[in-house]
Amino acid sequence: MRLTVVGMSGSYPGPDSPASCYLVEAEHEGSTFRLVVDLGNGALGPLQRYLALDDIDTVLLSHLHADHCLDMCGLYVVRRYYNSGDAPPIPVYGPAGTGPRLARAYDLPEVPGMSGEFEFHTYPEAPFEVGPFTVTATRVVHPVAAYGLRIVTAGKVLAYSGDSGACEPLVELARDADVFVCEASFLEGQENPPGLHLTGREAAEHATRAGAARLVLTHVPPVVDPQRVLDDAKPAFDGQIDLAAPGATYTV
Repeated sequence: MRLTVVGMSGSYPGPDSPASCYLVEAEHEGSTFRLVVDLGNGALGPLQRYLALDDIDTVLLSHLHADHCLDMCGLYVVRRYYNSGDAPPIPVYGPAGTGPRLARAYDLPEVPGMSGEFEFHTYPEAPFEVGPFTVTATRVVHPVAAYGLRIVTAGKVLAYSGDSGACEPLVELARDADVFVCEASFLEGQENPPGLHLTGREAAEHATRAGAARLVLTHVPPVVDPQRVLDDAKPAFDGQIDLAAPGATYTV
């Protein structure tokens, strides 16, 4: 599969990146299946550098904070008013209440809300199939219902933390992953709130315990020096570590 970082800015868009958004692609039944993982504020515009919006096959939302889901409102407008054909609703997977939450965000009645444009699914407890991918959504530690995602195809594993504090489920989510995209919002040596985000060192420690082959640090807020995040991480992980950057691509 091919991973493209569309946006990696933590908590809000920065001058050089929108908030969280990733494009995951793989061949499926003779064509390319396109999976959008999170669609945070500011991400819908640059997403169009990599695909036509009509070509989105499925959306996975890790949780319902604005920096991970708010540009779904813009995608709703595209599907509602500018759909190039009579396309079926896009499947959208997320926490319970995703449909009503997005309807409120766009000041729509909860019924029908956005159900004509999106087909909403609550994450099941068991792995589920999306095109060529087997997806496992695992509840992680955050102030709202939040999920890390394990995406598997052709024996390759991409793990994504979403937003998470330190927790054992994050290790199992990333077990033997080829690429682990993990948030690293905080710096070591500060009084960071518990159960909210990770430091670079904590992200690296989780990756090491999971046996992940490669670590990509993401969700770095604009006010945090990414080099310090990387420096915090390096001593705790022996594999390759990258800082996520908009437009960066990885073949998994």
